[in-house]
Amino acid sequence: MNVCFIMYPWEEMDPDNDSTLAMIHEFVKRGHGMAITTPANLTIRDSVAFAFCKCVIRSEKIGKTLKSFHNSTKFYDEMLPMAGFDVIVLRSNPPLDMIMLNFLDSVKDDVFIMNDLDGIRRANNKLYTAVFEDEENEIIPRTHVTKNKDYLKKVIREGPDKMILKPLNGYGGSGVILIEKRAMKSINSLLDFYIDNKDGTSNYVILQDYIDGADKGDVRILMLNGQPIGAMKRVPGDEDHRSNVSAGGSVQKHSLTKQEKELCRRIGPKLVKDGLYFVGIDVIGGMLVEVNVMSPGGITYMNKVYKTKVQEKVIDFVEDKVLERVNAFERRQKLRKHVSDA
Repeated sequence: MNVCFIMYPWEEMDPDNDSTLAMIHEFVKRGHGMAITTPANLTIRDSVAFAFCKCVIRSEKIGKTLKSFHNSTKFYDEMLPMAGFDVIVLRSNPPLDMIMLNFLDSVKDDVFIMNDLDGIRRANNKLYTAVFEDEENEIIPRTHVTKNKDYLKKVIREGPDKMILKPLNGYGGSGVILIEKRAMKSINSLLDFYIDNKDGTSNYVILQDYIDGADKGDVRILMLNGQPIGAMKRVPGDEDHRSNVSAGGSVQKHSLTKQEKELCRRIGPKLVKDGLYFVGIDVIGGMLVEVNVMSPGGITYMNKVYKTKVQEKVIDFVEDKVLERVNAFERRQKLRKHVSDA
């Protein structure tokens, strides 16, 4: 089959630790045609969605390690119709490019897209956790999302001693800070910094109850088709409260607790219903903190600590989904022929 990744530039990859590269490597190893492009390279020609792609030149020798594969892969440039691919994998980093989704709307019925476009529209920021009904805060910490500074200050004054503040559209741990009630004198300037833009516009922020044990790290769980396929514990470094590896955190093995398994069971069906087949969830103390749907990472780190290949499960799933679509199409064709010949 032929696969297209819509992603960040090849040159910006970390060849040792990039989950996108791990998936591309697995596709190429299995003999599938591979093209990559970026959102900015999508275009319309004669009312048809195309992309200026870099296509992987097939080779008998494929680098065994991600680094050797990244360094040795060669491409040729081609303008290709998006509906001509069997699979489109979206792996661009936040913030979400809405125009990219508009380009792809015209081909979503012809190609298997992971993740689903409408699902990504609903889940691309941290508001998505609100869809998992949890009035008693059993699986989601008490959360506030607003631009209203007076409301935020009121919540901080009346809330617990510690809370987490972060931008709505941040990723990779960027902008996540721990605030304490004893530092109320600094809150005004912090909210000004997070909310106000120089052009007069404003940003939404998230204020969330601090979860006990957060200082010891969080758990990244990769979910595939509504089921957990891998997990790792991320431990903060000595100089940062954030556990993201990009912020200096380290990775350890982790076995899912009973509470974490129950969390996955509760949210899995909704993820599948929304077409969010491959996501990363961040969990602290069994509580869901974030759902990452655009380019969830962690594959390479899990592979290293568990001596496994998580990407194989992902590619197996994609192959099965494409086969389902092909079989359904062929069945419809046979039935239509039967009717036409009657």
